[in-house]
Amino acid sequence: MAMVKLTADQLESELKKLPEWRQDGQGNAIQRRFLFADFAQAFAFMTQVALAAEKRDHHPEWANVYNKVDVTLTTHDAKGVTARDLDLARYADEVFARFAG
Repeated sequence: MAMVKLTADQLESELKKLPEWRQDGQGNAIQRRFLFADFAQAFAFMTQVALAAEKRDHHPEWANVYNKVDVTLTTHDAKGVTARDLDLARYADEVFARFAG
């Protein structure tokens, strides 16, 4: 996937398709908090996303406290958000939907 930083307009348009995701304060990353029933679900989510991230060679910045997982996605080489970040955000949303359903 391309490592070209999205323009502000492109990012705004793409985030409309990912309504739970927000830009960070500088517009160089996207962030989302995922809430689960318990730690086991949060850890299972992280495991699934980690395996996909490793295959994509694109790793999230994240933190876990009990049932919360905070995810930040950015492409450091591009100094901002790229299609790779959006792809991993969509995947994380799909994984989360399995837990929510």
